[in-house]
Amino acid sequence: MNEPLLSEERPTPSFPSSLLIYLYVGHFLARWGARMWEFSVGLYMINVWPDSLFLAAVYGVVESASTALFGPIIGQWVDKLSYLQVLQLWLLSQNLSFMVAGGAVIAILVPADLKSANVTAFISFIILINISGAVGMLSTLAGTILVEREWVIVIAEGQPPGLQTKMNSILRRIDLTCKLFAPAVTGFIISFVSLTASAMTLVLWNILSVCLQYWLLMSVYNGIPALKEISQKRVSRSSARVQNESTSAYPETESLISSDVNDLEQPESSSISKGNMIKEFLKLPYISAWKLYLQQDVVLPGLALALLYFTVLSFGTLMTATLEWEGIPAYVIGIARGISATIGISATFLYPVLQSQISSLRTGLWSIWSQWTCLLICVASIWIKRKIMSAYVLMGGVAVSRLGLWMFDLSVIQQMQDHVPESDRCVVGGVQNSLQSFLDLMTYIMGIVISNPQDFWILIMISFLLVTLAAILYSLHVYNLRKHLLHLEKLLVLVQWNVVYKPIKASSVLVVFTLKHQSPVTTPYSLLPTGIYCLQHQSPKETDQIAKTKAQSKQ
Repeated sequence: MNEPLLSEERPTPSFPSSLLIYLYVGHFLARWGARMWEFSVGLYMINVWPDSLFLAAVYGVVESASTALFGPIIGQWVDKLSYLQVLQLWLLSQNLSFMVAGGAVIAILVPADLKSANVTAFISFIILINISGAVGMLSTLAGTILVEREWVIVIAEGQPPGLQTKMNSILRRIDLTCKLFAPAVTGFIISFVSLTASAMTLVLWNILSVCLQYWLLMSVYNGIPALKEISQKRVSRSSARVQNESTSAYPETESLISSDVNDLEQPESSSISKGNMIKEFLKLPYISAWKLYLQQDVVLPGLALALLYFTVLSFGTLMTATLEWEGIPAYVIGIARGISATIGISATFLYPVLQSQISSLRTGLWSIWSQWTCLLICVASIWIKRKIMSAYVLMGGVAVSRLGLWMFDLSVIQQMQDHVPESDRCVVGGVQNSLQSFLDLMTYIMGIVISNPQDFWILIMISFLLVTLAAILYSLHVYNLRKHLLHLEKLLVLVQWNVVYKPIKASSVLVVFTLKHQSPVTTPYSLLPTGIYCLQHQSPKETDQIAKTKAQSKQ
């Protein structure tokens, strides 16, 4: 009789804990390669075309636009295929793309005069770099959806409640760690060896790590029965969906044929065909994916998170170029970026603690507004006249704001995991990443329009206003669910307060109502005598004195 109770109180994983380590190591290897390319591609482009950010900006536009356009389709593709098929295609396409991109970079860097000697070959290699890099990032998106939006939920189902939060935090910590150290290692190779050596390192990394990634993640897939079960259900559901769509297409075809036959007798058939065209348009994969996304309960948190990508207040290309223009040494920018990433990593440790105390919903509320508060430092840097001091204040504000940013990111991801149906998670995840990439693309376009570093303050203000809009949208979401934002009564209970009533007539006696945690006043203020009320803090000594005064007055 007692054994089932004990098993319910202390649920144990039905798989070896070493499989989680395999998952984390495989994720680390994949993210490290992507972060190496993400950091080094800008340096390659600047070296190929010195004194100009044109090629780097073009690559940023191509990468962001491809993710924005094809993100929803990637989500639907992940949803239709089995876990095993997605895993194989993801690892093959990502590593192969980065190998091709690295090889194209080597082909450009080795001959010093390729741009002038053979313009056609130079342009072809640049196009190849852009296409392979974009395909590599799309493949990374597919892997992110598979691991973070699917496998985490399936693995954590039926396990201890804190496992899902812990896995989310560890995966985000791995990503931030790669974001911190992969650029440092790549920068060390570039500074002390050469750009060509860094490109060769990128190619070798992807060649050697792809086999290890596949073995690790396949071990996880084969070792956790739930992954195979859900994968089989996905395949059967996808085939049933395709069959239903094919059978439902026959009546529509018959109606179209009959409308064509009776075209002369029924002029209204043109309006019917227009209606069918609208229906077919809404059934397009891209449109249906966005329609599904907008129907979710977590659409406002998703929009709020996406707005945070439309910003220059990060250690990205635009802000780094501006800091260098203002005279900040490159190594100082690198140190500031490392501090920023370290603060972001600390958010992955703090988030599980807050989430267990106040839920992911309220953790997101406190996180987004804490980020907004820290970014006030960046706004204040606009009015500092000394460029160097203004730049250091700007870097400090951006760095400390990463704590709230990454906690908010984890909060929204977990809410999407918890509240988006299992059948819609991949599609919603694809649209979410597509929206984020589109707004990231808008950041590059905004930088092209306002390209003068002296006008960077305009970009700061626009970014701050967008963060404000994101915070308001998320606050509206919280208010719609909870009908309030803060527990004011709980804040009052944290300290002892007096509600002091002062009658209008000066000759009247003061009446004191004491609010305590043990016995709070429940009488509505509308039922109290007409007068002026205020809140006063009451110390324990004052409480005792009032009690003695009341006792003496009764005697």
